[in-house]
Amino acid sequence: MFYFIKNSEFFSRTFNSLTDKNFRYLWIGMILIMASVNIQMLARGYLSWELTHSPIMVTIAGAGFAPPILLFSIFGGAIVDRVERKKVLQYGQFGLLIIAMTIAISIKTETITIYHLIWSSIFQGVIWAFLMPARQAIVTQIVSKSQVNNAIALNASGMSLTTLAAPGFGGLIYGFYGPEIVYYFISFFAFISIIFTSFIPKLPLLSPVKENVIHEMKNGINYVLSNNVVMWLLVIALTTTLLAWPFRNLLPVQIDEVFSRGPEALGLLMSMIGLGSLFGSLFVAGIRYGNSKGMILLLTSLITSVAIILNAISTEYWISVLLMVFLGIGDAGRRTLNTSLLMERTEEKFRGRVMGIYMMNFGLMPLGAIPLGFIAENYSVKIAFLIPGILLLIFTLLIITLTKSIRNLK
Repeated sequence: MFYFIKNSEFFSRTFNSLTDKNFRYLWIGMILIMASVNIQMLARGYLSWELTHSPIMVTIAGAGFAPPILLFSIFGGAIVDRVERKKVLQYGQFGLLIIAMTIAISIKTETITIYHLIWSSIFQGVIWAFLMPARQAIVTQIVSKSQVNNAIALNASGMSLTTLAAPGFGGLIYGFYGPEIVYYFISFFAFISIIFTSFIPKLPLLSPVKENVIHEMKNGINYVLSNNVVMWLLVIALTTTLLAWPFRNLLPVQIDEVFSRGPEALGLLMSMIGLGSLFGSLFVAGIRYGNSKGMILLLTSLITSVAIILNAISTEYWISVLLMVFLGIGDAGRRTLNTSLLMERTEEKFRGRVMGIYMMNFGLMPLGAIPLGFIAENYSVKIAFLIPGILLLIFTLLIITLTKSIRNLK
């Protein structure tokens, strides 16, 4: 397979990083751990509903990961910059394995409660505050500078693939065998991920002199504020996430109130986002080194905003299905390029801290959903979709107009 990758022009460009065996170990481990996370999200949500039949408790259990990410991601990034990143990966994945096994045992012993699920979500958020900055920052220690964009894009395509396939697999296992078996599968995927990551050789420490962590966190923030390109890339990442992601929480409302359809229709809609994300991340993986990545980043943001606006005014289900593909393409392209540009423009010794700030994206998602839920309840779901879509469009046009440094990024 890898001989074919090396000797085909398309595959050599799009899958170039996979020719590096250490990146292959990292990539396979990432797919396995993300499969376990995606299955766990489905299982946690459905099990929460079975235990409580309370939408509020289901929401709390599902969003429990967000506060720890907001609180600890910068701290986690500082830790990543002062210890061996491979160790952070291994400890984090082992922590996820322990969480899954704890829930599985609780189900088997019939002691499971909603509070087990809430606490597991919170602990998972704490782990992700360390694990994700390490997983992103370690890429630059494994691949060459010319491969960074490709490697980040392949990571994103793997995540998109698991988002597309893992929940369906988890749902089938849950339906036929119940939640206990699902959590055993989650644990198994985490365990195999640990094995693959262990094949990565020991990597050198970047910062042998360990200063006070708080001081290093301040240095990281000062670095971002003094680096115009990095600062704007983070502003774009945080703002677009706040505007582009939360509306997905209201897709069930649109399915019911606008299209008068059921959960199967919602599943297809969500799968189309995953399909579009896969296309978008593979497109970014194929971008040649030195191309105008800044403008492509901004164009993908425009695609996302237009897709949200058109979906807001859509009254036809199949039109929205098509729009979700474009939404996924725009989202994946924007997130992948944003991450790779950040990695390329950040000094090695600050990468963990910068990625820690970037990780705040995931903590902002639930916060952005709260005002949209209020708007949908008091006005309509169409208006709740239309407002963030228009705001994202305006924001993107302003960035295109005012930030030459971003437009000219290669």
